[in-house]
Amino acid sequence: MLSTQALLSAIGVGQKSATVISATFQWFLRDFTGMLGGILFTFYQGSNLDSSAKMWRLVADFMNDLGMLMDLVSPLFPSAFAFILCLGSLSRSFTGVASGATRAALTQHFSLENNAADISAKEGSQETVATMVGMMLGMVLTHVTMGNPLAIWFSFLSLTVFHMYANYKAVRCLSLTTLNNERSSILLQHFMETGQVLSPQQVSLMEHVLPVWTSLWRSKSAKLLHKHIHLGVRVSLLKHSEMMELLGATGSHYNKVNYILLERKGVVSIITHKQSTAADVLQSFIHALVVASLVDKTGSVHAESHLWMDKYYTVFITKLQSSGWKTERLLSPSIVWRAHWIHGPSDEKIN
Repeated sequence: MLSTQALLSAIGVGQKSATVISATFQWFLRDFTGMLGGILFTFYQGSNLDSSAKMWRLVADFMNDLGMLMDLVSPLFPSAFAFILCLGSLSRSFTGVASGATRAALTQHFSLENNAADISAKEGSQETVATMVGMMLGMVLTHVTMGNPLAIWFSFLSLTVFHMYANYKAVRCLSLTTLNNERSSILLQHFMETGQVLSPQQVSLMEHVLPVWTSLWRSKSAKLLHKHIHLGVRVSLLKHSEMMELLGATGSHYNKVNYILLERKGVVSIITHKQSTAADVLQSFIHALVVASLVDKTGSVHAESHLWMDKYYTVFITKLQSSGWKTERLLSPSIVWRAHWIHGPSDEKIN
């Protein structure tokens, strides 16, 4: 395949002009790829950044380091220079979106006195100082390693590994007090087993801060209940038999709450009411976790789960609040699909 420069030369463009046009096109392609990547990343993952702020903070740092690596590697492969350059730009576009979004989420955590602006300003100043110190150390390192490619690559790779390790340890030390899917699952499982609630510091040591695929090697016996919950299911995608079960549920088990739970083969689907509040969403998710925990233990999961909710839900929420947890809402992906039904007999319709 002809390169951009060779193609321009073939159609009569001068060598110097072809070089300039080729370089301009490559940098335009890099910038365009970065902007498009940022838009697509926001579209597909934007709703997950709040609920998994710690993980995406770590991913943002990794993608930034990967982008720098692509920039350094690109001159070594002239035939694939533009492609590698675009990969680096794509990585940094993910970094820009994830870093900015998670910074906002973590700033809220540190603003204990509702002083988010003050926290943000001080964080920016600390970052500026760190950048200045890094520039000075970088100039010293450049002078020491000048003319020695092996020393340059060793310095870059070792500092990158140290950077990722330091970020991993920093994220591990972060004890968030908000409830997301995983933290809710850890807290509920421990409460059902012991009757006690874990502190934010204890949960921070148990939750995952790495992407899901990195933990596939872990024992499958460790049941993560939140993986079996689907929140905000679209009613129109359900089968006829499932719809009939929903019609019965609205008039029996779920006639006084703004959600309906549907359990199929260990997977619990949550249909939220059009008028459900943040408290209803949190209650529905906790209820779904209880159903998921009872699937293998009893045949009447809905009846047993309702008995548990009536007896322990208020106690569970009260203990969470006394342990420092924020129970106003559940940090979860946005619920796009909601349903509307009238609380009453089972022959009412669901829209």
